[in-house]
Amino acid sequence: MRLTTRGRYAVTALLDLALQEQKHEMAVSLSDIAKRQEISISYLEQLFSKLRRKGLVVSTRGASGGYHIAKSLEEITIMSIISAVDESVDARACEGKGNCQDGAMCLTHDLWTGLSAQIENYLSTVTLATLINKQNILDIAERQILMVEETAALPTGQEAQSDSHTRTLSAPVSHSHRQPAAHKPDAISSRLNTSLTQNSGENLLA
Repeated sequence: MRLTTRGRYAVTALLDLALQEQKHEMAVSLSDIAKRQEISISYLEQLFSKLRRKGLVVSTRGASGGYHIAKSLEEITIMSIISAVDESVDARACEGKGNCQDGAMCLTHDLWTGLSAQIENYLSTVTLATLINKQNILDIAERQILMVEETAALPTGQEAQSDSHTRTLSAPVSHSHRQPAAHKPDAISSRLNTSLTQNSGENLLA
């Protein structure tokens, strides 16, 4: 299946919009979606331009402007979102043309055709209303909101300093510049040196 980043991000962004609009009953800005989902605003603008043309979202201007879901959540299927941004869930290399092996149909064409149909049918039954009522999705959305709020509450530059401090504390201690300790002969070495000196003296006298 060739569902690219565009299709995944479109579904993620619209689900985020649906969750926030339901919670706050007001327009949601792309910058807020970008922070929560870690998607660039410029990329979101491209996606929402397509979604708006397909009638899935509407935009409002002004200080409190942003985007609203244009339809009932029960009407917006995941497949409709994917299709709105010119994506598909076709698992066939030939995209249904039947020319994937030297211009002819390959051995597994029917297999991938059946898989593609199953995926499309499934995603056509899942709506935004289905997803926003799942507890796991609600928990993840709440965590994302808290992370953004915690980051925003940090003084400017403190987050980077904190990361740097953490890396410093966790970094292993380097011994490459440590001066070698002065060698102190122990008692055994002293006796050995004394013995060697005596033996040398005896050999000279012999």
